[in-house]
Amino acid sequence: MSANTISPQMIDQVAQSGLPERSGPRQKVVIVGAGMAGLVAGYELLRAGHEPLILEARQRVGGRIETLREPFTHGLYAEAGAMRIPRTHHLTLGYCEKFGLTLRPFTMGNPRAYYYFAGRKFRAGEVGQNPELLPFDLTPGERGKSAGQLWREAIREIEEALRTHGEAAWTGIAEEFDQFSTREFLEYKGWSEGAIEMYGLMADQEALMNSSFLELLREDVGGFYEDMSEIEGGMDSLPRAFLPALGRNIRFGAKMMAMDQSPEGVIIHYQTGAGRFTAEGDYAIITVPFPVLRHVEVVKPFSRAKQRAIRQLHYDASAKIVMQFRRRFWEEDDGIYGGGTTSDLPIRATYYPDHSQETGRGVLLASYTWSEDAQRWGSLSPRDRIEQALENLMLIHPQVREEFEIGATKMWHDDEFAGGAFALFDPGQQTLLYQAIINPEGRIYFAGEHASLAHAWIQGAIESGLRTAMQVHQAAAGAG
Repeated sequence: MSANTISPQMIDQVAQSGLPERSGPRQKVVIVGAGMAGLVAGYELLRAGHEPLILEARQRVGGRIETLREPFTHGLYAEAGAMRIPRTHHLTLGYCEKFGLTLRPFTMGNPRAYYYFAGRKFRAGEVGQNPELLPFDLTPGERGKSAGQLWREAIREIEEALRTHGEAAWTGIAEEFDQFSTREFLEYKGWSEGAIEMYGLMADQEALMNSSFLELLREDVGGFYEDMSEIEGGMDSLPRAFLPALGRNIRFGAKMMAMDQSPEGVIIHYQTGAGRFTAEGDYAIITVPFPVLRHVEVVKPFSRAKQRAIRQLHYDASAKIVMQFRRRFWEEDDGIYGGGTTSDLPIRATYYPDHSQETGRGVLLASYTWSEDAQRWGSLSPRDRIEQALENLMLIHPQVREEFEIGATKMWHDDEFAGGAFALFDPGQQTLLYQAIINPEGRIYFAGEHASLAHAWIQGAIESGLRTAMQVHQAAAGAG
């Protein structure tokens, strides 16, 4: 079964009811990586009667879902990685429901939060009522319109095509717009430089302007930032929910070093603290990000198309700086309950947590940055990151110096097991690389958020894990 013959409806069916009854022999499947893609693939293959072995280099499950509970005081936590689930991500929500996880709202916008541009601070609600408060050089036709209004006008024709033709419209949209970066698309639509700057800052897209326009478009029309939830107690509750079923099938501290295959099976060579080992299986599912895979020896080389995809697929940087404060001053002093503040300062985006109110304290996501913005934070020491972020945050919330207790940072582009925060197509890469990314190589299959079109989201990882589980299950039936 090729990836192209697996429909979204088929994936939904597996998520709800499991793989079809096994008609072929029980298969040994080596899965590399215990992120969401590997866990979902392993879980569904195990339920179908196969023998998955998951090799995980870290000492935890979850991959780029990582909830930090240290160095914070009891009852507090922060999300170093994935932190929210859109209502439209039914696969992710489905597994939350399957495991009985409690969800709570994740507040995105808040009129009480701030914009801080060019040294001036505005309440978001004030700007919503009067966009001309902002210091951007707009044309007469752009004045008086918000960044969101200008954006909706720019993509109106695309949205109409999707309403008229549904998912089938994406083929034509990709053919027409895959070569555009977001900046190029806005220039094509006749936006002034001031409008591009305004949208980039207010939508927190400035650092991503040279990425594929299709990446932003897909998220926007797919409702990826609407009606969002978080998991009560931490996002890592989702990957940990797989452990009762899969715990005995996972080997932690096992770092893949090389892979080989024959017409009959696959061999994964891995390293632990005790030495070098091999895991043999009928099939393998590789879920590690391509920057990590770049350093793995492939004894029987992959096809040229796969090699090119591994070399060229763009991964974006991401940085988070989180801080514990002894009181929730943003609520007590500023009346901000949830949502985020956006600025042109190096910290860029700040998010106010909805959780842990019962403690009286809070862990603020003081800075969330992408791309070059994140790389600049990565060049600093952890201590300097926190100090610099505090200085930035003081301009918006002067109370932070008095209330600060401790902080932590996460640079995903410096994580040896991630090599980046998420895959993010450059212009043209969907057309050039996507098929090669998801195609199997003999008995080796590929999953992970990069092997989907929902880059950077749990939904994409789950979708790819279900797809590869279906492919392996079907291949096993054919082998029988």
